[in-house]
Amino acid sequence: MNVSMKGIVKSFGANDVLRQVDFSVQGGEICALLGENGAGKSTLMNILGGVLQPDRGSIELDGQPVSFHSPAQSLNSGIAFIHQELNLINDLPVYENMFIGRELRSRSGLINHKDELKQTRELFERLEIDINPMAKVSVLDASYKQIVEIARALMMNASIIIMDEPTTSLTDPEIERVFDILRTLKNQNVGVVFISHKLREVMEICDTYVVLRDGVVVSGGLVRDTTIPRISRDMVGHDVRTEVLVQNTAPGEEILRLENLTQEPHYRNVTLSVHAGEVLGVTGLLGDGRSEVFRTVFGDCGRYHGQIYFNGKPVRMKSTQQALKMGVAYMPRNRKENAIIKDMDILDNGTIVTLSETTRLGLISRKKQTEEFEVQRKNLQIKMGNPHDSIGSLSGGNQQKVVLAKWLMTHPRLLILDNPTQGVDVGAKEEIYDIILQLAGHGVAVVVLSNEAQEIIRLCSRALVMYHGDVRAEVSGETMNEANIMRLATGG
Repeated sequence: MNVSMKGIVKSFGANDVLRQVDFSVQGGEICALLGENGAGKSTLMNILGGVLQPDRGSIELDGQPVSFHSPAQSLNSGIAFIHQELNLINDLPVYENMFIGRELRSRSGLINHKDELKQTRELFERLEIDINPMAKVSVLDASYKQIVEIARALMMNASIIIMDEPTTSLTDPEIERVFDILRTLKNQNVGVVFISHKLREVMEICDTYVVLRDGVVVSGGLVRDTTIPRISRDMVGHDVRTEVLVQNTAPGEEILRLENLTQEPHYRNVTLSVHAGEVLGVTGLLGDGRSEVFRTVFGDCGRYHGQIYFNGKPVRMKSTQQALKMGVAYMPRNRKENAIIKDMDILDNGTIVTLSETTRLGLISRKKQTEEFEVQRKNLQIKMGNPHDSIGSLSGGNQQKVVLAKWLMTHPRLLILDNPTQGVDVGAKEEIYDIILQLAGHGVAVVVLSNEAQEIIRLCSRALVMYHGDVRAEVSGETMNEANIMRLATGG
């Protein structure tokens, strides 16, 4: 199948999101669709997926004009869309999620659960996916939920598959497994639109690329004819820094110390310290226990053994309220599931942690709430319209800044950032890096949890590498390189 979109125009009110965009993808091709958050990528694919209709422009399949007024019409035409927002029902088992909207039925009209389970097992075995089809989706972490989404799209036998940030929450082995699947699909003449901010992945897996900036196509061509710096420059409109950003300043007083912290089966005998003005990195592979360690520090992970010292004094962390009062802030890994509240507007999302400080006699002072958020909006350069707009109206990078603003309003002494640049573009990533370094410069102790080795190397003066709940080593200077971090993170 060949898909061609010509002269696509789409506006939301006064905001021109797409302006005369041409885009095409064909069977047997993996095409990267690139651009900053808010460049128009998702809007363009939502039009192809039947979620939105263009204001102007046309779509052709194999040279024949078509128009999609619903996702079902697009899917019936052979186009499957794996959205960035997970479309799974947590209370149903995995195999039932695989057939939502197209359930298998017996002659009596009842849902044929036996055949659904059988087909799901066969697909998972073929793709070497280690997920129990009968498990409820609610027990899966974000990475496995993403794998279920991908598997569901593959089961539809689509001719064109759109993947919006498909590897954001996946480990390196899982990413390689997805890439093997993509190569198989390519050999079977399936076309793939690959939306990602991970440019190294684009260079590895994609054949062609298209870059959008401010709703306009600014470049495109064969991936083998371009470079990561060139694509980055096209995305943001200027050269993107690649140098190490860490500031070699002497750390201040010790803020946090852990001694033999243990919570089986997640982690054991974790000993570390963090000082004021320091950016400490903690890295490894997904599931290495680092998130659980620092959720414990934030009072969010139940009973533990070992000792936590804060400002030199032993403490037992029992609740997040206790942690907040002590000056600990924690930005969780999965923004969409654990950090933003979709039913609230930008202002409420950005101030919910400190809402009690703007409340008197049970009434919220909207004036004080707005004034305090405005300070953070300016400091973090959040690009937004009305503060009462939906949080979903913002790009991923600006949503992440709102989440960061929420925690900065608590004026933390210790700031824990779990994958702080997950799902944001190269421009927003650099802005977040600058914010982290500024906070450290003002004496905040910062811990960055990240599975991106390059992020750790650029930001942190030293880092701990974890493997299956154990701290394998501390790296700094010459030992803090990608090869050594990966060796340690895989058990070396």
